[in-house]
Amino acid sequence: MIHPHKIIFLNLQTMPLKLTTYYRGSKIPELPNTNTFHSTGLFRIYEATPGYTPVLIVASEDDKPIAKLLAVIRKSVRLFPPGIIKKCEVYGTGDYFDDNADKETIFSDMLQRLTDEALREAFLIEFRNLENALFGYKSFRENGYFAVNWLRVRNSLHSIEKVEERFSPSRIRQIKKGLQNGAQVRETQTMEETLHFAHMLRHIYSSKIRRHFPSIRFFEHLESRLEEKRSKIFIVTYKNKIIGGSACIYSGDNAYLWFSGGMRKTYALQYPGVLAVWKALDDAKQRGYRHLEFMDVGLPFRRHGYRDFVLRFGGKQSSTRRWFRFRWNWLNRILMKIYE
Repeated sequence: MIHPHKIIFLNLQTMPLKLTTYYRGSKIPELPNTNTFHSTGLFRIYEATPGYTPVLIVASEDDKPIAKLLAVIRKSVRLFPPGIIKKCEVYGTGDYFDDNADKETIFSDMLQRLTDEALREAFLIEFRNLENALFGYKSFRENGYFAVNWLRVRNSLHSIEKVEERFSPSRIRQIKKGLQNGAQVRETQTMEETLHFAHMLRHIYSSKIRRHFPSIRFFEHLESRLEEKRSKIFIVTYKNKIIGGSACIYSGDNAYLWFSGGMRKTYALQYPGVLAVWKALDDAKQRGYRHLEFMDVGLPFRRHGYRDFVLRFGGKQSSTRRWFRFRWNWLNRILMKIYE
């Protein structure tokens, strides 16, 4: 049985560290939100999305919050063998409010608590989109996680005048042709547009079976519940029909393109997928973000169509890792040996 929140105390050198686990947004006190991926706003979006269960670990000293770690447990439909499994996902390694605190030690305690909590519900825990691939290495290993090499692609925006400077010539031609052929790109203006965008994108993702796509309600709440200016949805239209778009989230100095796509077969001459990414990059540049990162570009040893697509926008590819932990200890031990 999941309780609304749990509290435990741990020793952090000579200062007692209190860890509180929250499962309901109504129980969460006012907290700093410097990292959007671990914010109370994103917690509430997860909470309101069917099939999602958020878990928030808050670390405090002398009743003063010093860090927090947000995870989400979601249902995932498996086609073969058929079934439904629960997976816990974490973006990054937490939000820390005290620059002088021992972040590695605090993270170690929060990780242990999250691992114990999540494995009661989830078959798999995954830490992804790490800002620093080396942070927490010892803590992950001590808690039975194994690392898999991954790739990240991001565009640097701070050192250029226009985002098109690093685009491939073919990409620039496609943008010009798409606009000349009647496509228009802009931010959504109504909730109805947001829902039409989400339905269009779900159809694209389901046909490609590329990765998990959330409930339509996720995008509705992304527009209405996240802190101001922390998210944007862009749409590509043609003759008043939404044919493409992208959803971005913003944290600190960086923009993150979470979802994007377009009806490229039906509207090939409008290049909706290209225009959706271009608009996200251009808007992030205009608003002063230093980088835009693409959220999921795949394993390094396998061809990935989406990665090849976004690299032609001039981003740089670099190595990172993801950390995994399975509930089944025997399977986890085997994978830890393989990925030592």
